[in-house]
Amino acid sequence: MTRTVSRLFDSYSQAQAAVEALEQAGFTSSEISLVSRYRDDNTLVDGDEVSSTATGATAGALVGGGGGLLAALGLIAIPGIGPLVAAGVLATTLVGAAGGSVVGGLIGALTNAGVSEEDAHVYSEGVRRGSSLVTVTTDDARASKADAILNAHKPVDVRQRREAYVAGGCSPYDLHARNLPS
Repeated sequence: MTRTVSRLFDSYSQAQAAVEALEQAGFTSSEISLVSRYRDDNTLVDGDEVSSTATGATAGALVGGGGGLLAALGLIAIPGIGPLVAAGVLATTLVGAAGGSVVGGLIGALTNAGVSEEDAHVYSEGVRRGSSLVTVTTDDARASKADAILNAHKPVDVRQRREAYVAGGCSPYDLHARNLPS
């Protein structure tokens, strides 16, 4: 059975380190996804660089890194979130093969991968606000290994982040509404 393990990181460098650790542990680029509004040099992706019809442009390989997921980052635009760098299964889900058209939002991609809708809303809002999301889609036997690796890189506590968003005036409805197609 397939399981998706997801973690949100406040810094792009934490997400990069988590991806590298996953790859060193034997997880493949086809199992790992990274979605962020930042690129390898920690600069925000500019909305002028990407449109919903321009995908696959290289966002830059990790310095000193070689192949792997980080070298495959591409630029995409997601309604309700904006321009992103993304790679892996989630990026493939977010962008359709025909003409690079957006076929669904991040929440839909996450829930289709098995992430709870409640957590998917927080992850999506976190990415919109500048955090980076790493997911691993693997079998049950390796899910605990992925979980331990991601937790070792100090991810966001999703429950606390949800509470902070709500305390800051963002209702659960707002978390959902922000990700509807515009």
